[in-house]
Amino acid sequence: MDNLNDFIAGMPKAELHVHIEGTLEPDLKFQLAKRNNLDLPYQSEEEMRAAYDFDDLPSFLKIYYEGMGVLITEQDFYDLTWKYLEKAHSQNVLYAEIFFDPQAHTSRGISFETAITGIHRALTDGAEKLGIKTNLIMCFLRDMSADSAIEALEQSLPYREWILGVGLDSDERNNPPIKFKDVFARAREESYRLTMHCDVDQENSTTHIWQTLNDIGVDRIDHGVNCLEDEALCSEIIKRSLALTVCPISNGYVTDGLKADEIRMMLEKGIRVTVNSDDPAYFPGYMTENLIATQQAAKLSKEQVIQLAVNAFEGSWLSQPEKNGLRQKLEDYIKG
Repeated sequence: MDNLNDFIAGMPKAELHVHIEGTLEPDLKFQLAKRNNLDLPYQSEEEMRAAYDFDDLPSFLKIYYEGMGVLITEQDFYDLTWKYLEKAHSQNVLYAEIFFDPQAHTSRGISFETAITGIHRALTDGAEKLGIKTNLIMCFLRDMSADSAIEALEQSLPYREWILGVGLDSDERNNPPIKFKDVFARAREESYRLTMHCDVDQENSTTHIWQTLNDIGVDRIDHGVNCLEDEALCSEIIKRSLALTVCPISNGYVTDGLKADEIRMMLEKGIRVTVNSDDPAYFPGYMTENLIATQQAAKLSKEQVIQLAVNAFEGSWLSQPEKNGLRQKLEDYIKG
């Protein structure tokens, strides 16, 4: 293999942090708007991309939620999900744990059933037609109330077998993990796996990460880069074997950089850090682009790139035999 970029492109991968609504590319957005007789405030895909001018989390979220307005029918959610699966498959993603935001749809009159049925149907087809295994994680919106999150949790229960875990996303400012302690306790009673976003460079970042550990008892942390500011926090994360799902290209848009050096530091410390795409339609880059960007910026060795892939398999919520199967495919690939 000529170079590391080619190796990364062909490498078997798992993705643990991708928001399905964040994979809504401009071309599909125009198609769905036309299908649903909606007018978009843009004349072209180029004009739409030019409007993706965000420099922090709130400015991104505004565009992100506006974009969801074209998702109305079950088929819309199917097409959205299928497009992502095709792209992931083309980049040798063998397994993905995918977020969706039901409150962002139910709050605008789209039923929980409509959204999840379309998504689930595409995931089923992805397994059958593309051979890509997936699981679904339902995220609560942290800038909505805990009562609203409980309502979403109740709505999820008829579809319990379709959903592996719950997460927490959206605007973190003044919305700490502790706000949702009771919701997550209830979710654990329903045997959901638990994760939470601890976004990068937020106010009280390390305090929030400690809350996910001590008050919530998460099984994983999304983003979480600021743990490096607290040695005791790093030690606790290592002790619990928790994975961190870091999203470098996304970081480059909403913070002061990719945080690639921080990813290298986590690898060196033995933290189970992973690289993911987050919202690749808005932060241009899927799994391969994120791994290449991280490798180049942090000057990672081939062995460190392989460790990122292993971390994703081991940090997933698959059974150990399934993890071992993915690791074997990676080992076979390395041997050539």
